[in-house]
Amino acid sequence: MSNIHPTAIIDPKAEIAEDVVISPYAIIGAGVSIDNGTWIGSHVVIEGPTRIGKENRIFQFSSIGAEPQDKKYQGEATTLTIGDRNVIRESCTINRGTIQDIGKTEIGNDNWIMAYVHIAHDCIVGNHTIFANNATLAGHVTIHDYAILGGFTLVHQFCHVGEYAFTGMGTSLGKDLPPYVMAFGAPGIPRGINNEGLKRHGFDAAQRSKIKQAYRILYRSDLGFQDAINQLLEDSDQNDDIKKLTEFCQRSQNGRGIIR
Repeated sequence: MSNIHPTAIIDPKAEIAEDVVISPYAIIGAGVSIDNGTWIGSHVVIEGPTRIGKENRIFQFSSIGAEPQDKKYQGEATTLTIGDRNVIRESCTINRGTIQDIGKTEIGNDNWIMAYVHIAHDCIVGNHTIFANNATLAGHVTIHDYAILGGFTLVHQFCHVGEYAFTGMGTSLGKDLPPYVMAFGAPGIPRGINNEGLKRHGFDAAQRSKIKQAYRILYRSDLGFQDAINQLLEDSDQNDDIKKLTEFCQRSQNGRGIIR
């Protein structure tokens, strides 16, 4: 394949589509599958079992699909799956799953993952997310579609970050961050809704107003958190955006809980 530099090392058991570009000194291991249009930068190491989709760009010195950083790991054939059109910048580390959880790590489509990001074992990342430099996910974390993690954001094990949520630089999340909500600080605390992000993604003024009203009930009223959720559930004018918010909050009440 003319697109593979002669200094790259490709295991014969790897499956590489014809038009994949592999740069100097990259190492592609057994059990790796890379689909059409993907570009692999120099010195990237990809270990299997790992499946990488179409038109991804993985920059130099990234480590993709290495075994999980978990002392319980004993060489099981867990997996990493990366979808299409993701950008993974320099020196990122994305690990496979563990059999103690779902046995896989999954990255969706159209994500923008900046330099030095770490995505640990058994994490699930949706679509159209942004990870700024040095954002770090512990194991078992779920990041929902369109979420944005500011630089140096830290997310604790088993936490969820909801759709269109936003964290400021250096935020530390020890509990779940609901959809549409901004969090700042260490520990992270809620700081209103991601109004600018919602505008950019086509939420009209009426939608944003309804979300802001729900935020006030959850975080600015005198109600206990479960009572606030119940009030939102009883709202006869509840739209899909608010349903998404209340369903997330209900699930989180049975998990790590919601940031307060």
